[in-house]
Amino acid sequence: MQQVIVTAFGGVETLQVCSLKAAQPRPHEVVINLTSIGMNQADLMARKGEYRISSGEPPFTPGIEGGGVITAVGEAVSDRTVGQRVILSIQAPASIGAPEYKGTYRSQFVAPATETIPVPDGIDEALIGALWLPFLTAWGALVWQQNIQPGQIVMLPAASSSVAIAASQIVKQHGGITIGTTTSPTKVEALQRLNAAQYDHIVVTSNRSQPWWKTIRKIAKTQGQNNGIDIIFDPVAAGDFLHHEIRLLAQGGTLWVYGLLGSPGKVDVSPLIRKNATIRGWLLNHISGTSAEQEGYTHILENMAVGRYQMPIAAIFPLDQVQAAQTAMAQGKHIGKYILKP
Repeated sequence: MQQVIVTAFGGVETLQVCSLKAAQPRPHEVVINLTSIGMNQADLMARKGEYRISSGEPPFTPGIEGGGVITAVGEAVSDRTVGQRVILSIQAPASIGAPEYKGTYRSQFVAPATETIPVPDGIDEALIGALWLPFLTAWGALVWQQNIQPGQIVMLPAASSSVAIAASQIVKQHGGITIGTTTSPTKVEALQRLNAAQYDHIVVTSNRSQPWWKTIRKIAKTQGQNNGIDIIFDPVAAGDFLHHEIRLLAQGGTLWVYGLLGSPGKVDVSPLIRKNATIRGWLLNHISGTSAEQEGYTHILENMAVGRYQMPIAAIFPLDQVQAAQTAMAQGKHIGKYILKP
């Protein structure tokens, strides 16, 4: 099988593809031929040494998403079969446990059968390994934790990202109003053409002639919300951007921070006091091991199978072109999901 190894922290040149012998399952395990590997910013951060809590020290295999077809089952496994399509759970490639469970950038993955989720018919083979992270990230925070209500206004920065696109669909399904933001004027028209990008409004935050926060405040007023934005779900949330987000929050509003894309800076948080508003961090591992984890998988897969949820594919790269794939992803010009295919 093929497996990608990060030989040292650094640039894409540290990503090396090697060949290993075919995997064999132990009694409670299954072997999966991966057909789809979702790429994420966390993979790039791990390569650069910015995500050591997950990656550890080199050498390691990056990747936290994957799906494919079971090719072998251990003798103690009774609820999985050869030929069955599955996705890997949050914990399957986790940093804890046996070393062979780490990292999905490979053609075969050995996992405990309990850490696989059967995939229903109706979902594109290319997408099965690139679904749960964006949708579960959004569903876990906005539905499981926030309990979003109809009519609430939700601001979604990084509108072209897979998580924001997933969040826009989840918010609309729950009766909310979506405002996407992007730094790229060229992405607006493309997002407006996408059925998957369910934004009621898209605001360009790099528009110097009209401050973006003033535009969003006007949008809120047209929706009858002079009070501001109810929920902000943001992977940036730092510096001047965060400063204005805090001031956009409605009374009792919540700003969820789920990423580290922004550059740190000084921020005045005092408006949170009079607004009775909150800033909360969200890490997907918070849902791991709870009853909501399986509920989330089921919700996402069922909605994907009937076409209610969609995820645009930005590009598919062969696994042995992983350096080119991460180079392209780092440029940030894409909309939706980059996928590796072994």
